[in-house]
Amino acid sequence: MIKINKNIQLNPNEIKLVFIRSSGPGGQNVNKVATAVQLRFDISNSPSLPEDVKERLVKLAGQRVTEDGILLLEAKRYRTQEQNRYDAMERLKAMIRKAAKKTQSRKPTKPSGASRARRLRAKKKRARIKQLRRLNPEDYE
Repeated sequence: MIKINKNIQLNPNEIKLVFIRSSGPGGQNVNKVATAVQLRFDISNSPSLPEDVKERLVKLAGQRVTEDGILLLEAKRYRTQEQNRYDAMERLKAMIRKAAKKTQSRKPTKPSGASRARRLRAKKKRARIKQLRRLNPEDYE
């Protein structure tokens, strides 16, 4: 079992890893060895995830989720299969952990009476300064 947090554990059979040729670092080795990893995780049919986490994960993953609800992650940052496999798994774990956290809804607040009074005082002061700058035509006649 792959432990995500204290409540969520994934069965390794739910994750499918496919190795493909990478376009990243590796020199001539890039043309011979499939070092990049494409991780596939079926979010919609996963028995390990609660429904609310599934919904948030689909929203969080965005375009990386297919119409069938399969999450695709590509890891090709490193030169070896093993490092890329580890990178893909860590990215999946981090994404699920982030989706497992419930976002707090914002509670709208109102400005306090004192802050409203300060704002109005400042506005009156600024208006008075601008009023004193204006030319009065009666002064010139």
